[in-house]
Amino acid sequence: MATADLPKGVRAVKPIWTTMRPTHWTKNGVVLAPYIFALGDQRVVVGASAFITIMLAVGCFCLLSSAVYLVNDVRDRAKDRLHPVKRLRPIAAGQLAPQTALVAAGLLAVVAFGVAWMVAPSLAGVLGAYAGIQGAYTLGLKRVALVDVFVIAGGFVLRALAGAVAIAVPISPWLLLCALLLALFLALCKRRHERVVLNASADASRTSMRAYDAALLDQLIAMVGAATVVCYALYTLWPDTVEKFGTHGLGFTIPFVLFGLFRYLDLVYRHEQGGQPERILLTDKPLLADLAGYGLTVLIVLLMR
Repeated sequence: MATADLPKGVRAVKPIWTTMRPTHWTKNGVVLAPYIFALGDQRVVVGASAFITIMLAVGCFCLLSSAVYLVNDVRDRAKDRLHPVKRLRPIAAGQLAPQTALVAAGLLAVVAFGVAWMVAPSLAGVLGAYAGIQGAYTLGLKRVALVDVFVIAGGFVLRALAGAVAIAVPISPWLLLCALLLALFLALCKRRHERVVLNASADASRTSMRAYDAALLDQLIAMVGAATVVCYALYTLWPDTVEKFGTHGLGFTIPFVLFGLFRYLDLVYRHEQGGQPERILLTDKPLLADLAGYGLTVLIVLLMR
């Protein structure tokens, strides 16, 4: 049966799925951070039920973030048509009707908030805060240089906070600060890619890009990258962290964080990547090996304490 012969609703499934950006769901892995760190916390007991709960929280953020993408693409469809890559998005390309996209976004949001409320009302509250800042981003903050990257980074902080409230475990302010700085680093690298590699087409599709300067972005990336490493190093060696995990050994993971940032900077500056961090983190073999080494080191440290 030809695609044109299928019912209209069925034909919309593939473009809706594409617009939901499932490859971007890797960002929601930040929600897992409080659970992972709680596993090594000598003062907290987490069981199988906590794992199920945290996975539901991840699912809620996946659905809600996809709803945001659908609404954002509807609003930006005219500008997306001027972008060399974004013009291929289903709504900008005319493959998905804006009305259909908005209905799908509403359904996704309702399911996300409904599940979050059943998990914990506080989780629904964090999702509400996320929806609020994303709405402000879509309506205007995305056009304000520097503010736009802080809004993006704030979304990652809320993800980490969501994981903590979902399973009712304390979360270190250092961990939230690390999430903020790492998200800022990735967002600034993405802006640099748009400024340097895409150039004129980025100006046409994103108003805030006209206010960005490549030299300024380079300085900000260097500053935030250094701050990320220092913040993480302080977190691993902080007295409260040592007491929490019962070891100074987490300091051995610092080289993996350094290598990860070095590798990402190599991809941004030498290979002119950085426009799609979620894809890089899923496909770059050195980064995947570094992440595996980090996880193995943490496991060894906790087993030997």
